[in-house]
Amino acid sequence: MKPLWIVTYLAAAIGLYHQPLWTIEEIPFVPTPIEVVDRMLELAEVKTGDIVYDLGSGDGRIVIRAAKKYGARGVGVEMDRELVELSRKKAAEEGVSHLVEFRLEDALKVDVTPATIITLYMLPWFNAKLRPILQQQLKPGARVVAHDYGIEGWTPTRVEKLPEIEKRPGGALHQHTLYLWRIE
Repeated sequence: MKPLWIVTYLAAAIGLYHQPLWTIEEIPFVPTPIEVVDRMLELAEVKTGDIVYDLGSGDGRIVIRAAKKYGARGVGVEMDRELVELSRKKAAEEGVSHLVEFRLEDALKVDVTPATIITLYMLPWFNAKLRPILQQQLKPGARVVAHDYGIEGWTPTRVEKLPEIEKRPGGALHQHTLYLWRIE
């Protein structure tokens, strides 16, 4: 699956991101830069006993990084079979297959009750659909970290704009924003 940067960001710029442009199966894979992954994990205060679920895990980089850097367990949930296979291959190459698993599953249907941390890089309409699931299933103390898009109706514990400005394909400039929520 090829990244659809321009379509995604044009849609966001004109406000279409509030309504689904794609079904969940069609949401484009836009990888989170590794520096942003590292900051997301720091913000979530990942530690060895944590179970990190990445919903829409793409190439698996977030759960692989959490396992490799912190010894955390992780579950990547992804709808694209090729990306799930790629994630499994990368986990094996990084020596963390025993700590992570990748599921070919709909992120809106997965049981997240074991998670202590949820990471997201999804559009607002998806996050809005996910909110009641997280409210119902996550235990007090769980953390949710979203990249670039908040969760409508939830006030974040913390919002952090990263200092680096990224130049995107087509010349657009982008500053990454992270949102943290602690479940009470």
